[in-house]
Amino acid sequence: MKRFRKILLLVVTLVLYVLTGCAGFLDTADDAGGAGVSEVKVEKSGEYTSKDEVAAYLNRYGCLPDNYITKEEAKAMGWDSKEGNLGEVAPGKSIGGDYFGNYEGILPEASGRKYYECDIDTDGGYRGAKRIVYSGDGLIYYTEDHYETFELLYGEE
Repeated sequence: MKRFRKILLLVVTLVLYVLTGCAGFLDTADDAGGAGVSEVKVEKSGEYTSKDEVAAYLNRYGCLPDNYITKEEAKAMGWDSKEGNLGEVAPGKSIGGDYFGNYEGILPEASGRKYYECDIDTDGGYRGAKRIVYSGDGLIYYTEDHYETFELLYGEE
């Protein structure tokens, strides 16, 4: 009988270990601190433009997906924001990675904190109003009205 209890205890311990140990290996970006973007799967090699996917990518990898280029890079390829020709000069690319000044002081300030921005849901034409604004220390915000209001997606203020 003692042997049966030992085996049962071992099996239960192993099952619990496996169930709790594997949780860290899920390929999801679900540790949102703000309003939350839950269970969004992203891959390092993926290209994303939607709010949830780009936010999850930033949260997971700390950088934008490879389909984003800065305004300077786009201009070097022939982009003219007034013409809305990004899709013609840089097919599949979106604008992102440029400094965001937070001049109105809407977003929280901290020593050394810098914000950057990227376009969301663009189709290669004109840029639109939707943006993600993110900091180097993990804050990720979404604005759908060109910086009038912000929704915290990841991080803690």
